[in-house]
This record gives sequence, structure tokens and C-alpha cells, in this order.
Amino acid sequence: MFTHLLVPVDGTELSERAAQAGIELARKLGAKMTAFVAEPLPPLPNMGTNPQVYARDADAHLARTEQHAREVLDRIGSQAKEAGVAYDGKFQRSDSVDDSIVAAAKEFGCDLIVMATHGRGAFGELLFGSHTKNVLAKSQLPLLVLR
Repeated sequence: MFTHLLVPVDGTELSERAAQAGIELARKLGAKMTAFVAEPLPPLPNMGTNPQVYARDADAHLARTEQHAREVLDRIGSQAKEAGVAYDGKFQRSDSVDDSIVAAAKEFGCDLIVMATHGRGAFGELLFGSHTKNVLAKSQLPLLVLR
């Protein structure tokens, strides 16, 4: 059936629940799981920004986001290992989380994406958007949505 799951995570409680469900599903299916973190690019400088200050701040941002991604992926990796699930953790920087998730699933050869949603409803989506809904619209792969 499914042999390679992609589970996008960001370190929140909601994405941790998706990771747990992904690990359990992968275990039951005998599948591999790849956890994926899309970290934001450094913000663009404003007019009049000192280039040296911007470079320092951008470097700090890159280090901070890489450390965050590694911590999240390592924590999930430990849980996957404990469950006996073949695991890989990947991260990249992007200005479009949705596009990154769809591209990662394709790049890593995944055949199912497992995501969690806040289930905010139409008004909440208008205010905050929905990565899950956007991935569903953009991906050709099946998407398991957890609430």
C-alpha cells in the first residue's frame, strides 16, 4: 500500500501529534517515514539597513532556524527509532511552506503525506491561511489529514 510517508512538522504540539500518528502508521504498514521541516528564509532588509548588521542578523537567523529544525527532527527520529520505524529527517529553508512540502514529497519519493490541521473553519483560514488545504490543492499524492 504506502511505503514512504512524508510528515511535515514544525515543533508545535499539533505537528508532534501528526508525527506520532505518522510513526504509528509507518510501523503498522512497514513503511519508511521522512519528517520534514520548512524553515523561513531571513527577512529581507529594509531601505537604509546597514549591510553588516543585516548580514549578522541573517546569519543568526540561519543558525537559529537550523538548530530548531535539527532539534525537532532529532526528537521525532528518537521516537521513530524506538518504534522500529525506518526514519529520515530533512529540512530546508523556503518562502513557501506549501510548495516546499509538495516538492519534498516528490523529491524524497514519498507516496503519502500526513499532516495535521487546526480545523479553524472558513474565517480562521481567511485570517491565518491553511497549509494543509494548500498542500491538498497542489499535491498529486494522497494526503492524510489529522485533526
